[in-house]
Amino acid sequence: MLASDIKKLIEAGLPDATVEVLGDDGQHFDAIVESPSFAGKALLVQHKMVYATLGDSFEGALHALSLKTSAPR
Repeated sequence: MLASDIKKLIEAGLPDATVEVLGDDGQHFDAIVESPSFAGKALLVQHKMVYATLGDSFEGALHALSLKTSAPR
């Protein structure tokens, strides 16, 4: 899986988000996701929202994803 693939999945599921995905080994990635949809939501809920956009991508193709999420200030 490529970082660009993860970025596209997150953007498709959270169209109002600004997304940056880093990682080049094909299995370990860091994502920074900022979305107005996160406003007032706990960090755990924000992360679950991002994971939901990835569907079954964690089964095989994606091993680890480190997330930093926030609402715009």
